Amino acid sequence: MLRPSPTKLLQWDVPYFPRPDRRMPNHFAIPLPSSSDQIYAQAPCRADLAGSTIDLWPLYLFHPDSVTVNMAVDILTTCKITPTKGRAIHLKSLDTGREDRFASLDALTKATEYKHALAAYLVRFFQPQEGFVLESHSESPAGAGISGSSAMMISTSAALARFVGRKIGIEQIRIIAQNVEAQLIRVPTGCQDYYPAMYGGVSAIHLDTDGIHREAVAIPAEAVNQRFVLFYTGAPRQSGINNWEVFKQHINGDRHVIQNFAEISRIAREMHVALKAANWNDVARLLNEEWELRRTNAPGITTPLIDKLIAAARKQGARAAKVCGAGGGGCVIVLIEEESRDRVQQAIRSHGGQPLDFQIARHGLRFHGPMQASSKK
Repeated sequence: MLRPSPTKLLQWDVPYFPRPDRRMPNHFAIPLPSSSDQIYAQAPCRADLAGSTIDLWPLYLFHPDSVTVNMAVDILTTCKITPTKGRAIHLKSLDTGREDRFASLDALTKATEYKHALAAYLVRFFQPQEGFVLESHSESPAGAGISGSSAMMISTSAALARFVGRKIGIEQIRIIAQNVEAQLIRVPTGCQDYYPAMYGGVSAIHLDTDGIHREAVAIPAEAVNQRFVLFYTGAPRQSGINNWEVFKQHINGDRHVIQNFAEISRIAREMHVALKAANWNDVARLLNEEWELRRTNAPGITTPLIDKLIAAARKQGARAAKVCGAGGGGCVIVLIEEESRDRVQQAIRSHGGQPLDFQIARHGLRFHGPMQASSKK
């Protein structure tokens, strides 16, 4: 099925203003721009519902009609760039405390190690000639499995593209972010994590021979907000490692893994249909089916802690649950019975988990700030 590719250019100014009832800590760690020449970009994280890992190229080519279903959550990543006199570059991650200073772009390029590597790799790609301070902040816990790094790649790529004056289509931003992230983590990267950051909402990411195509799933945000709980296990994970092990097994012809992915692909297609119809019984069934299959792909995808937290949530009204992303730790998304939110969240807390305050992010990438006229290309 042929679908048109988006061609929207990164030329608009739509600042994100947080909800007044926001309870996430440090949400205002990066204030909105205080001067007209500052550039501010913001993008949300995601929770995946079905089809994760099959979005690694070329795995989806072996499973026709593959799709990944996910939703953008308003746990946000932010990048702010402030131009400075001279050529010095200052990179600051406010949530991790990591910081780099370089006398010039040439000094950054010649460096062999970086503390704020994500920003440094993107600066190497975009090659800004003027001096600046880049400040980043993520509301996502470290290693949470909700694509905090990929969302940060989108917000930082977009901010740097605007800073150097490059008018780049949003799909090209995704390609740049995905490829640079692969250089950074040195294993294959999937494509699904970038689309919630780009567009917001609930998405079906179609993985076709002719390319990748995002379809918005038209379901009221409030219907989703009422039915899902997201919690952090307290244990970070490294998605690149888990995904790489499964990737190798699939490429090497492991029949069990190949069959599992055929089933995961089927479940994701059915999840897409169930969500469009708001059939929550099917959503619950498919979420459980996906998790039961995924946990057998490789050792370490589930852990005793994850199993304990899911079991505790089920006793208090959780209908289905699965780990976000590659597993091994991070976050778990839970479909709950109506009116059971408080009980489920308390059960999670009492067993060592951390419920995260979130709603569907209705918007993806957002900007505030000028296109730098001095360096337009």
